[in-house]
Amino acid sequence: MVKLTRIYTGGGDRGETSLGDGSRVAKYDLRVAAYGTVDEANAVIGIVRVYLDDPAVDAMLARIQNDMFDLGADLCTPEGNERKSGALRILETQWRRLEMEIDEVNEALGPLTSFVLPGGSKAAAYLHLARTVVRRAERLVTQLQEMEPVGEAVLVYLNRLSDYLFVLARCCNESGKSDVLWVPGKNQDC
Repeated sequence: MVKLTRIYTGGGDRGETSLGDGSRVAKYDLRVAAYGTVDEANAVIGIVRVYLDDPAVDAMLARIQNDMFDLGADLCTPEGNERKSGALRILETQWRRLEMEIDEVNEALGPLTSFVLPGGSKAAAYLHLARTVVRRAERLVTQLQEMEPVGEAVLVYLNRLSDYLFVLARCCNESGKSDVLWVPGKNQDC
């Protein structure tokens, strides 16, 4: 369990921060950018939850928010330092659960006839925003992975999560009935 007795430490006042293994890096370090972007996506999901009227979807998102803290903790501790730090790692069971729930939610949705534009209900619009932030986190983790080891489950979880947020957005748009669909070339002749 985490115990925070003091919120500010002053340790970052010179532009550095500590990783989970105690090492210090610049606040613009790619690893910090990756887990910071995961945190940003988590904050957007928090906004989504304000607009939900479906307790089942809210419960799914509450669990995902907790998983995202696990994911941030995973990214915060470089691979290979698990014994020293007791690092928390994302597990295959977490992204497999996402797959299972994606299939369950998607089963109730109407088939897609076009790409979906972000919008519809407030919850759906914010889910689309969360999805794009997760995609950015995924790009950063992919870039980080080229420079140093990152747990395989991290990238898989982010990839599944963006798909999950997409299907949840459709769910929040009356099971896809209120989706805003892309009409290719719609405004070219205006």
